[in-house]
Amino acid sequence: MPFELVNTELPDVKLVQPKLFHDDRGYFTETYRNSDFKKIGIERDFKQDNQSFSLKGTLRGLHFQNPPYAQGKLVRVVKGSILDVGVDIRHDSPTFGKYVMRELSEDNHLMLWVPEGFAHGFLALQDSIVLYKATSEYNRESEGGFIWNDESVNIKWPDINKIISEKDFQFPDLAHINSKFHYGANL
Repeated sequence: MPFELVNTELPDVKLVQPKLFHDDRGYFTETYRNSDFKKIGIERDFKQDNQSFSLKGTLRGLHFQNPPYAQGKLVRVVKGSILDVGVDIRHDSPTFGKYVMRELSEDNHLMLWVPEGFAHGFLALQDSIVLYKATSEYNRESEGGFIWNDESVNIKWPDINKIISEKDFQFPDLAHINSKFHYGANL
């Protein structure tokens, strides 16, 4: 199998380690194969691919889309490094408001699976190019988010100068978001 699935502190958020095949030219890796992802338990049909470039210190998030346009995201870095975060925003979930944070980089090749029902964000530790697959197309009316420094979630962001959009500064705290996600509901 070209992928290894690694559990995180939150049962639904997974770390995916692709297998690298090295030779004297460099390496080759598969970053996605539908049949293999289904075998490791990520049974989704991806509808959109996104790429962003972020200067060092850029913090994007924490974003989500409500059903019926909820997005699960498979995130990876092709240049640079980020701290990638998924936060459980499902009402009545035993892990509501808890988060997973992992470093994803061009060197470690890790991918983070952030399923529907979780807000997503990241901080660029270097100038970085981030690619992610999404299970639904972007829909402005379904878009939501909460403030990156919400004290109730207490994400341990590093103490570096952050570049944050005006839109991301305007988000409410977690207690006041319009999340339509419920624990145990099928999306």
